[in-house]
Amino acid sequence: MSAPIAVPPEPSAPAAPPVLAEVVRSGFVEGRHRGSLVVLAADGSVARSLGEPGTPVFPRSSNKPMQAAGVLRAGLDLAGERLALAAASHAGEDFHQELALRMLDEAGLTEDALHCPPVDGRRIAMNCSGKHAAMLAACVANGWPTATYTDPDHPLQLLIRDTAEAATGEPVAATGVDGCGAPLFAFSLTGLARAFRAFVRAAPGSPERRVADAMRAHPEYVGGTLRADSLLMRAVPGLLSKAGAEGVQAVALPDGRALAFKIEDGAARARGPVLASLLRALDVPLPDVPGLRASLRSDLDGGDGIVGEVRAVV
Repeated sequence: MSAPIAVPPEPSAPAAPPVLAEVVRSGFVEGRHRGSLVVLAADGSVARSLGEPGTPVFPRSSNKPMQAAGVLRAGLDLAGERLALAAASHAGEDFHQELALRMLDEAGLTEDALHCPPVDGRRIAMNCSGKHAAMLAACVANGWPTATYTDPDHPLQLLIRDTAEAATGEPVAATGVDGCGAPLFAFSLTGLARAFRAFVRAAPGSPERRVADAMRAHPEYVGGTLRADSLLMRAVPGLLSKAGAEGVQAVALPDGRALAFKIEDGAARARGPVLASLLRALDVPLPDVPGLRASLRSDLDGGDGIVGEVRAVV
């Protein structure tokens, strides 16, 4: 009689990320948004974590402060609204587009030089046009080619990569292409929070501090009139905030505390409630200023009224 064949056990499935927010309609939980997060204490140590904050993610537009610092390290003399726009995911309002066009003109370029995709027929209207205008201006200042400025091996992009690795304290885990066409570097959420902390704690006059100061002094150029990042930085002195696509958010406070999280399914509607909940847990006051609390809420419509919300559970 032959011996029974040994069947190897099925590999266990990885644990699902924890629930960060619930979708509550008419008092009934109809869905959940999972994700990972990390909170750093003022001394930079990890104060709280959920999920897998050490796993690399694409921070998407939360990378932009690091890209702007790289442009400064390339020698481009940017300040004020121009530097804030270089780190922006702007709303395409008239003042955003007008400044991005001026930045190109000052570098002797036109809108045709931009590699970001058009929105309503105009590349300048795309939310990353300020970043791209700054990248092009840095190329002009250094005599680098402008036609290939979004190539990962372009001198500017190599410098931005080095800048991001220094800020996060991590090597790039993967390189991709962002929605705007620029190179996109993957880091862990812990590295992302560490980078934002480094920006607010950097020495005055350093590229990192210059970016943080410009964003906080001109928040309307970072997002827009009604964007949560802009409203938060206007309302909370010293706070640095930058959202990214696919449910990413990073924030640093002037005392060195910082946080970063990613909603696993990329749902933007969960980002505001989770961010508001984390800020409350950190005893960060959210002033009752026009638009701020609304920008951090995600209400659910039903008929002619509001019948629920996306509610944070962290």
